[in-house]
Amino acid sequence: MTEAISTLIQRWKDDPHSTYSSWFLWSERLKNFRSIRRGIAEVVQDIEAGSFGNAYRGSSLETVVGSVAEQRQIFKGADHAFLWKPKLRIPDIYENPENQKAFARLLHTCNCCDNEAEIIQAIRHIDSLKIKGLGPAVANLLYFIHPTLVPPFNTAIVNGYNALTGSKVKLGRWDHYLTMRQGMLALNATHRKLLSNDLGAIAGLLFDIGTDRYPAPPLDRNPAAEETWLRDLEQVRAESAAQLKALNSALDNDQTHTQIQGWLRDLGKDLGFAVWVASNDRSRSYADGSLSDGCLAALPESLALLPGAEAVRLIDVIWLRPDNGHVVAAFEVEHTTSIYSGIVRLLDLAYGCELKTCEGLFLVAPDGREGDVRQQIKRPAFARVDELGFRYLPYSELRNQRDAIARFGSGLKPILSISKPLI
Repeated sequence: MTEAISTLIQRWKDDPHSTYSSWFLWSERLKNFRSIRRGIAEVVQDIEAGSFGNAYRGSSLETVVGSVAEQRQIFKGADHAFLWKPKLRIPDIYENPENQKAFARLLHTCNCCDNEAEIIQAIRHIDSLKIKGLGPAVANLLYFIHPTLVPPFNTAIVNGYNALTGSKVKLGRWDHYLTMRQGMLALNATHRKLLSNDLGAIAGLLFDIGTDRYPAPPLDRNPAAEETWLRDLEQVRAESAAQLKALNSALDNDQTHTQIQGWLRDLGKDLGFAVWVASNDRSRSYADGSLSDGCLAALPESLALLPGAEAVRLIDVIWLRPDNGHVVAAFEVEHTTSIYSGIVRLLDLAYGCELKTCEGLFLVAPDGREGDVRQQIKRPAFARVDELGFRYLPYSELRNQRDAIARFGSGLKPILSISKPLI
């Protein structure tokens, strides 16, 4: 079978009318990579800026998909999957803002990453969202970002792959696409000397088989071919399920971290303090808005000019006196992250302020992490922290007491009363 496929590939490459000659070797094909990548970046920018709109026609997406569809040798009709179908309300990235943002995150992630694992993770994540009408046709965009990792996808390519391998790939399903991708990579590796690192070559071969330009070699009809396909499909599904589970766990952890930051933000404002939220967390969603709502847009000059100012900007929450900008308290939330790095940021703040203005340095962590916090604070590198009065604030105390403190408390005394000294 391998020899028959090699013979087919050679015939295909020698044919001046095949997609290998008319598209893969076409000089304009390489020029399209640059323009399509720029177009994808514009789609992401428009969605993030809220200027994308709610229609395909006239959008930046129409421009970039049009550039793909113009390569009619293999991508004729590539725009059909993105055209708005009002009766079915698909693809649901025009009327649903959250789906639109998820689509932008997929494109942005793949545009910025450079390895297979991140690309597959991004694909599995978009698949888990089950956005109506947004299926593997998106791979035609991703191909122009990562041509050695993401093969194109259309009906003819699927038909050609099934004819050549005896598989049963179905259109419109990401798990089937990912399984086909693995098979295409294997085929490409076997016949690499005749093909290319660029998966456009093998996609072109499958396209020509799928459109009946070339008949596939007769299959060795035995149960092994279908069993291999089913086994590969189940493996892809199992890997996707495991990744989704891990992703959901990470999202839960991230959400808890943000929730604790939100509690500290709100409590600080209720007590009359100005509040700073970590610069890398400002845009996180919280309470029908952003985590930074009602917070300082910039650090006071006295902090912004500190030698360790960049680290200080990353402290989860800081309470400051609104009249003079002096730090009252600083909080590092250690849900699952390294406690060490949080301590270092608080030290940068404390020593940068020459120990004069910061009244409380708090490590906020789940009740079950108290031992971890105490172990870290005893490290030789932190031998001088006893003069700083580091304290441990358990989640449970913050959760149970925050409402009462907001209503009846004043100053830092209530927070000190529900936290524990670490030295």
